[in-house]
Amino acid sequence: MKIKAVIFDMDGVICDTNPHHKIAFQEFFKKYEIYPTAKEFEDHMYGKNNEYIMSHFLGRKIQGEELDILADEKESLFRELYKDQVETLAGYLDFITLLKEHNIQLGVATSAPAANRIMILQQLGIENYFSSLLASEDVTHHKPDPEVYLQSAKNLGVPPSECLIFEDSASGVQAGINAGIGVIGVLSTYTAQQLPPCLTHITDYRDAKMDIVKDLIF
Repeated sequence: MKIKAVIFDMDGVICDTNPHHKIAFQEFFKKYEIYPTAKEFEDHMYGKNNEYIMSHFLGRKIQGEELDILADEKESLFRELYKDQVETLAGYLDFITLLKEHNIQLGVATSAPAANRIMILQQLGIENYFSSLLASEDVTHHKPDPEVYLQSAKNLGVPPSECLIFEDSASGVQAGINAGIGVIGVLSTYTAQQLPPCLTHITDYRDAKMDIVKDLIF
């Protein structure tokens, strides 16, 4: 069955933002005298939502108004750091242009807040490429729960079985699997061995394995 819709995570999939998120979190946590190791960032930041990250590192449940205030502080730091450095993974713009030329529906499903998604896609000038745009505020249950991907498929008017997902994190790949959607692993953050099973893996959108991806779609 040919693919009718492709859904992208954003951080680590459209753009390699994780190094900038790490710097923003390091600055944010300094005020609490918390200094996470690289391994702690890998295990408890990448692919996770702010409620999980804040609760884990601060050692207590962070939610409601407190979560909104703390998350906004950290994400504002990130946007200020990244706003003048926004760029896609290599080959991404050519790939989504090709998808549009073949009338493939496109969506973004990120665990990041909407303000980050808006800033990044507008800086790249590609917001109008996507018929579904979902962020952290748009779902009740976060990855690895499949909600964001099932809602994306619904928004695009395409059954999950006719969608394809690009993800870079273990929680994101598992969310795709839980939604019954095939996943392409993007190895910007983790190795293939650190991710749940994917249809194939790429390092960027010029990877030789993109031929396999295109065969799945077209």
